[in-house]
Amino acid sequence: MSGRDDGAPRPLRIGVVGGGSWGSALAALLAGKGHEAPLWCHDPEIARAIERTRENPHLPGIRLPDGVRATTDLPEAVGGADVILSAVPSQFVRETIGRAAPHVPEGALVVSASKGIEEGTLLRMDEVLSELLPETTMRRFCVLSGPSFAGEVARGAPTAVVVAGRTEEVAAEAQRIFQTSTFRVYTNTDVAGVELGGAAKNVIALAAGMAHGLGFGHNTTAALVTRGLAEITRLGVAIGARRATFYGLAGMGDLVLTCTGPASRNRTVGTRLGRGEALEDILADMDAVAEGVRNSASVYARARREGVEMPITAEVHGIVHRGRSPPEALTALLERDPKPEEWS
Repeated sequence: MSGRDDGAPRPLRIGVVGGGSWGSALAALLAGKGHEAPLWCHDPEIARAIERTRENPHLPGIRLPDGVRATTDLPEAVGGADVILSAVPSQFVRETIGRAAPHVPEGALVVSASKGIEEGTLLRMDEVLSELLPETTMRRFCVLSGPSFAGEVARGAPTAVVVAGRTEEVAAEAQRIFQTSTFRVYTNTDVAGVELGGAAKNVIALAAGMAHGLGFGHNTTAALVTRGLAEITRLGVAIGARRATFYGLAGMGDLVLTCTGPASRNRTVGTRLGRGEALEDILADMDAVAEGVRNSASVYARARREGVEMPITAEVHGIVHRGRSPPEALTALLERDPKPEEWS
């Protein structure tokens, strides 16, 4: 981890909601800057392990600083916090932050590091939180996203991410809090685009993993990444996001990492699907959440609602939720009617 960054005017209390690898890595980064980072864990065993060994089993080999104190008491984690950081899986944000909401201090900065679109409602995380938190609180909302494997962040590997706020001032405030000598934070005001990029890239990563599992090489992965970005961009523009956002860290950057990095949970699930394993068996082996599995349904449904064609997403949805085989899906993609390359 990097040393303390004296750019912060004073140590802050940052309530981290989500004791998985990502929440723990961010808590460690923040505590490394001298901030207090109480870490709420859903699983009591994880909380006890952190307090006993200073290590999260989901983030092996990383000693968490003393400023990270694990707890299963949600009000304790968020009470009195200057910053609330949501790092729970997207499908649990409504229930978890809903319970935390009465204890969120007025004036706290709220940062979402949860990537996904909620099933059923098809809402992005900022839209979900807007139903749970007062408008005065949501004025100080921002989203943190970009190409960032938790283990590499925790080990101090140079990393660049983006934080999008509803105003430039809020984004800049979060930038100051999170930036270190190894964790570079860029600002943006396109909340919708940054959130959609973080959610939809997991679906394309499943497809990239399937191609790998089927034995195909770099040509196939490059095609899926490029055309995947095209369809994510189409959906983004349809919901009011800025096209340029998808050419940056929250779009292309995160997509490349998740589709090619061996530490990607979504790529791993896709690889095993491509090799013919059953989804239920794959998920039963995993301790962590692969967001793309559930988001393949919500991103696909959101695209249909917006009238946006997303052929790769549609085929992944067919495989994950309708029993279609990866070879069938690949053939269907390749045999679509020829057309010009368009990004609109």
